[in-house]
Formats: sequence, C-alpha cells, structure tokens
Amino acid sequence: MTTRPTPVILWFRQDLRLADNPALDKAIRTGRPIVPVYILDDGPAVRAIGAASRWWLDGSLRALDGALAERGARLILRRGDSEAELGRLIDETGADAVFMNRRFEPDAFSHDADIAHALKADGVECHGCNGSLLARPGAVRTGSGGPYRVFTPFLKALLETATPPSPRPAPAAIEAVAGLASDALDDWALRPTAPDWAGGFDWTPGEAGAATALATFVERGLKTYARGRDHPAEPAVSRLSPHLHWGEIHPWRAAEAARRAAADGRIPPAEAEKFVAELGWRDFSAQLLHHFPQMTDTAFRPEYDRMPWREDPAGLETWKRGRTGYPIVDAGMRELSATGWMHNRVRMIVASFLVKDLLIDWRVGEAWFWDTLVDADLASNVQNWQWVAGSGADASPWFRIFNPVSQGQKFDPDGRYVRRWVPELTRLPDRWLHAPWTAPAEVLRDAGIRLGRHYPEPVVDHAAARARALEALRSLAETGPESGD
Repeated sequence: MTTRPTPVILWFRQDLRLADNPALDKAIRTGRPIVPVYILDDGPAVRAIGAASRWWLDGSLRALDGALAERGARLILRRGDSEAELGRLIDETGADAVFMNRRFEPDAFSHDADIAHALKADGVECHGCNGSLLARPGAVRTGSGGPYRVFTPFLKALLETATPPSPRPAPAAIEAVAGLASDALDDWALRPTAPDWAGGFDWTPGEAGAATALATFVERGLKTYARGRDHPAEPAVSRLSPHLHWGEIHPWRAAEAARRAAADGRIPPAEAEKFVAELGWRDFSAQLLHHFPQMTDTAFRPEYDRMPWREDPAGLETWKRGRTGYPIVDAGMRELSATGWMHNRVRMIVASFLVKDLLIDWRVGEAWFWDTLVDADLASNVQNWQWVAGSGADASPWFRIFNPVSQGQKFDPDGRYVRRWVPELTRLPDRWLHAPWTAPAEVLRDAGIRLGRHYPEPVVDHAAARARALEALRSLAETGPESGD
C-alpha cells in the first residue's frame, strides 16, 4: 500500500499571487501536497486593516481562490488567532512544515517570529521568504553597518547590491488535500453593505488585475511618468500601489517591465528609472520602519513630538469630507472617498493642509488614510505622513508649507481634476477655480455658485495658517534643543 506524503502548509498573507511567489515555489519543490490557507486574524498582535483594505482583501482572496481552483487546489479560509488556527490545521492534516512570505512591519515580524518558534517547538518546520520587497530590510546597509536614513544613497546601494529573483511562472497544477473545512468568504462580510460606500470603487483586485494595471501603465503612462505623476488629471501614474501592498505582483517584475520598455525603445530610460526609484522609496519606507519601529507612534525626529498640535474636530471633519473651501484639497479627499485611492501629488497637498494649515497631528491623518485607502501600507503611510510633517528620517522641512491655491494652479492648471471631483465648481472659469472666494460676485453668480451654500468658504486663511505653523516650529527651538538625527 502506498503511503500518502505528509502535506505542507502554504500560509498566504500579503502575497496573494501564484507567480513569482517564493514561498509557493519552495513548497512545490518539496513534492508534497500543499494546503493553501489564509487566516483572518483581527487579534491585538497586529494593527487591524482598515475598511477599504478589507474591501480589497475580499476581491483579492476571491481571485486567488479562483486561480488555485484552476490548478486543482482551493484556498482554505480560517478566522481567529493565527497560531491557534495553524495548530488546528496541522492537527487536521498532519503537516510538519509551514511556508510563508515574511511580513516586515515590526509587530507583524515579531508576531510571525513568535509563531515560528512555537511551531518549531512542536516539531513543525517554518520557512520564511521575502516576497514583497526589492530587498529584505537589513540587506542594504551603510558602510558602518547601520540602516540608511537618507533615501538617495539608500537607492544607489539598493540598485547596486540587490539581485532580482528569476521569474517564476505560476505552477500548472498544485497537489491539494481534500476534505478540509473552510470558512465561506461571504460570512466574513469584508465588503460594506449598509451603506455600500465602496459602490464606486473601480478596481480589479487580484493577480490578473495587477498584470493588467502594469501593462496599461507601461503602454500609456510611463512615457511621461516623471512629469505626469505630478498632474492628477493625467493618466501617468501606475495605480499599482494596492496590488503591490497585497503582493499580487512582485516589485521586481514591475521594475523589469519598465526597464524592458526602455530597452525596447518604447519609453525614455529616464522615465523607467524614475519609476524604479519610486519602487525604491517603498523599500526605503519598509526598511526604516523595520529598524525604527517607534515611527508608527512617535516622530522619527523626537523634537517634533513637542509640536503644539491643535484639537480641531470641526476642521478635521471638513478635511475628511472634502469641504475645506480649497478646491484641490477637497477634490483629493472626495476622490479618496469615492475610489479608495488618491493621486500621489494630491496626497502631499491634503496632508500638508491638515498638518500645517490646520495644525492637526499627522497621526490623525495617518489613521484616516489607513482606514480609507485600498493601498494602505503601514510603512509607506507612516513614512509619507512623517515626510510631510518634517519629522521623518529624510523628510521635507517643516517650513515647506504647500499653498493649496498655487499647488492647484500649477498641477491642475485647466481644472480638469478639480471639476471632476468638485462638480459644483464646474462653471467657474480657470482663473478663479482654485480660489473661488477671490472671484467677483458676478462671476460667481454666472457660475451658479453662492459661497457658503453651494461651496464652502475657506475653513482657514492660508496666510494666517502659514504664520501659525511657522510660529509652532519656532516654539520647538524655544522648548529645548533639537535632538533629531
């Protein structure tokens, strides 16, 4: 009688793909049956994902399950404590090995390590891989052996030392284990229903959606990426961020697709390298957070934790709802509400407005983005908010305060972006569009706009807010010496 080989468990997390998946590749190489599992763990060990991310996760898990089904397997869904659910699955299958792609956020990294140690103590092998970054945190270090704190030398070292993994196509077949219990994805209720605030989300989660997004970007947006990525009305950005966060595509494949287009003469090489640099910024954020885990809660430059932040519930609410009276800010926040995403240039503008015009703690904005972005990535979210707040490792200085009017005029000169998301201003001429309160009464009348009724008056005067922000900066010097690195 032939004895069936002992199966192995493939634990999916933020690697929801079959191609270029190092953990899957290693599991397949064992020649043993595979138990693919995703565990929804809402416990306190790791920050719970936000509402928009749960919407994306639902679609990505459905796509992954379909891809597995085409290869003779199924995705097992379990909900609860990760260690306990893995233990139950091991008992049910007799598996003696778990393969996974590592998560590098501090709490997740520690949690995974604790689980691995517990499983090894029970005789279960754990194999971790890097399936989410160009290089794992710690692989790129300064000459003195420490982590980089400045992006440009980090990127140079990363591109000089990191070795892209060879492409690995999705396996044609996966030997599975039959008869295992699985939750129904519908029972997890990851998507909103009452109300369905995600009804306008226009995304295709999953590995196939990621491939389509990359191909579309290379064909249409990459040609003018360096300039176009600052103009929100132009289709020049990749929109790959949620696919990258959920591991539906390996970042090296995205980098190589851009470089291949440059090598083929389809785009200028400088455009490809600008895109690769942005992928490098994602790695930079990940390695910073991995080495400096306090960044999630405290300023990287400690003196900025003495900033005299304001409590302004009413101002915060106007920001969240896109009712600040500054059209480029409001357009961005409404785009976020409608799509679960926001253009990168506009993210900087709305963040600067919250932190510097309203003088509201960057952590408040980070928490809102975490809940409302489909691409909410802890390292990128924290690093980018600290960049705007001037408190990060390689940050924009605090005194760089975006003027929302001039930013709109510069990056949305013909108002296409604002008119799309703030339709009540559609008939306002370009000259007045980014500062409606400066328009003559007859211009507002002809445009059908009554400020305070159809569109709000500015919630704050930018010039006065700028002066207040600079005074807050001066107060840091008065309360003690700067101690940031």
